[in-house]
Amino acid sequence: MAVQTEALGHGHGYGHEAMTQEEYVEQRDLRFLGFLLFLFTDSIFFTAYIFAALYLRSAAPVWPPVGVERPDVNLGAVNAIILFGSGITAHYAMHRLKESRFIGYVWFTIVTIILGSLFLGGQAYEYAHIHATWSGSTFGAAFFTLTGLHGFHVLVGVVYLIVTLLQSVAGKYTPERHFGLTAATLYWHFVDVIWVVLFFLFYIY
Repeated sequence: MAVQTEALGHGHGYGHEAMTQEEYVEQRDLRFLGFLLFLFTDSIFFTAYIFAALYLRSAAPVWPPVGVERPDVNLGAVNAIILFGSGITAHYAMHRLKESRFIGYVWFTIVTIILGSLFLGGQAYEYAHIHATWSGSTFGAAFFTLTGLHGFHVLVGVVYLIVTLLQSVAGKYTPERHFGLTAATLYWHFVDVIWVVLFFLFYIY
C-alpha cells in the first residue's frame, strides 16, 4: 500500500482513509449495480429511437428519400476511427492506474479527452456542411435525433473524464479504490458501442 501510494504521489483523500476495505467493496458493488442499471436504461432509450428510425426506413418506398443524399461515409469512418481509438486509450488509462503508473494513466486519459473532443468537432463540421434538403425529411429527423443524442453523450463523457482526471490528481483514486474511473471507462465504451450501431444505420445500411 505504501509503495503504491508513493507511486501515485497521493493519499486516499476524500474520506476514503476512514473507510475499511470491506466497507469500500460493499459500497463499490452497490454503486456498480446502480451504474449498470443506468447504462441498461440508457440503452433502452437509444433502442427506442433506433427502432423508430428502422420503422421510418421500412415505411419509406426509397431510403433515403428522393433528393436526400446519405451522409459522407468517409467522414463518418474517420469519426468512427477517432472514437474507437479513444476507447482503446481509455482502456489503457484504466490499466495504468491499476498498475500504479499514474503518469501513464494521466497521459492516456488526456489523449482520450482529446480524441473525444475531435469526434465532437468532426460531428459539428458534418452538421455545418450537411445537405440543405435534409431539413424536414424523415431521414434528417432520424439522423439528427440519434447522432445528436449520441453526441450529447460523448460530450458528457468528455466532461466526466476531465472531472475524474482532476479528482485523480487531487488524490481521490488509488489502484485499490477507483470506482469512479471504472464507471467513466464503462460509460466511454458504451458510447463507442452505440456509434457502431449508428454508423451502420445511417452510413452503410
